[in-house]
Amino acid sequence: MSTRPPVVVLPAASDGGRQVTINGEPAGTAYSLFDVLDLVHRADLPAEDRAVDDPELIEWRGGGPYDWTETDVPDAPDTPNG
Repeated sequence: MSTRPPVVVLPAASDGGRQVTINGEPAGTAYSLFDVLDLVHRADLPAEDRAVDDPELIEWRGGGPYDWTETDVPDAPDTPNG
């Protein structure tokens, strides 16, 4: 039986922040991996013995633990500056 991980990190917004939910409730905005770990720690989840890429702990949407730039912007055409 598969269960959803307690922590979900959404894709980055234009400011680089990623919304984090824990157990289905908004937990805050993370601007780095350290922010995610802080939110996990505050929720008393056992992050110390799990890797940040453990799919049973954290579901990363729109990039993994090292992706902190906006991902939902369409690619701009290549144009010369000048």
